[in-house]
Amino acid sequence: MVDLTTAESALKDAYLVAVCNQLNTKANPLLAKIKQSSTDVYGKQIVKVAPVGLNGGVGAGTETGLLPTANENNYAQFKTTLKNLYGTIEISDKAIRSSNNAGAFIDLLNAEMEGLLDASKFNLGRMLYGDGSGKVATVTAYEENVATVDSVKNLMEGMVIDVEKAAGTSVSKGLRIASIDRANNKVSFTTTPATMAESDVFYVQGSKNNEITGLGAIFGSSETLYGLKRASNAWLTPFTSSDETEISDGLLQEAIDFLEENTGSNIDFITCSSDVKRAYQAYLGCYRRNIDVTTLEGGYKAMTFNGIPVVSDRFVENGTLYMLDSSKFTLHQLCDWEWIQGEAGNILRQKAGYPAYTATLVKYADLICDQPNGQAKFTKIKSTVTNPFKA
Repeated sequence: MVDLTTAESALKDAYLVAVCNQLNTKANPLLAKIKQSSTDVYGKQIVKVAPVGLNGGVGAGTETGLLPTANENNYAQFKTTLKNLYGTIEISDKAIRSSNNAGAFIDLLNAEMEGLLDASKFNLGRMLYGDGSGKVATVTAYEENVATVDSVKNLMEGMVIDVEKAAGTSVSKGLRIASIDRANNKVSFTTTPATMAESDVFYVQGSKNNEITGLGAIFGSSETLYGLKRASNAWLTPFTSSDETEISDGLLQEAIDFLEENTGSNIDFITCSSDVKRAYQAYLGCYRRNIDVTTLEGGYKAMTFNGIPVVSDRFVENGTLYMLDSSKFTLHQLCDWEWIQGEAGNILRQKAGYPAYTATLVKYADLICDQPNGQAKFTKIKSTVTNPFKA
């Protein structure tokens, strides 16, 4: 009969390597592109020294004149706290005892692990484009256990959320989403919340201000980034454009040239919303041009612009396109994904007061961009393009 020892062994030996590979390379094409490193991690913090500008010890002179004065590199020190990323599975004692053979238990464990992986991939992708706040939606109306929200991009059936007033007062905790009407941005719940109203905010359970520093924070308007003031460090502010425009090769190339000439960055990854991707495909169609396709790490397919992959991502806001130098991004981590172990080294622990066992995956990490001003973001890109060959 299958027992806890068998379950422990399966989780440690059969699943952990596969889980790490899935979450690191197949959760999201941008995440697969970003390097991961345990360097610059000190205790609970990431402390990283980033070079700013050029070395000052270069100059020309006369044959008998003074040599250039040595001036060391300029550096800035980034500081951020490691974020705690968790994923928990639960298996009932009855399910374990009723699995009379290893095959039946493996089927049970596979189902639980696949569910955990799907949820983890969804949330990792969402965090990459988030601002670290854990905010996933804002209520615009509420009636009879149905909330209308500003966007359902970051929501999924089964997700557990906390609801707060805009001022931060808690409304409800641990609400589970039962269904989503994506055509009308409506969300219903498995239980009826005590109260909810317009302007209330949805957060992933327990995640408020605890998520990784995603693109939303890097391109945001906060006063500080990685512990430094933006106002005193202009290079912390990326290039952004909110002018309404059509997508075109000229638009992309102009941004690449600007970033290369002014910051030295090398744009190697373009990510956008699906409506922008379709507009670019329509643009190429106007000129009867072939769409070149490449395969990225993790097996993702992407069209290209001058060899640079152009990837659409569900978590990018409509009308938005990012141009990134992925070599400037690092996911700093204390360790790769690991199971939390008890004092005796056990992974499965009884859930207090319940006939069930839980196991929790953990990763302590945060995302840092060494050169924010070498990245670009366009908003308000039109979802249609003008065909110059039609009257």
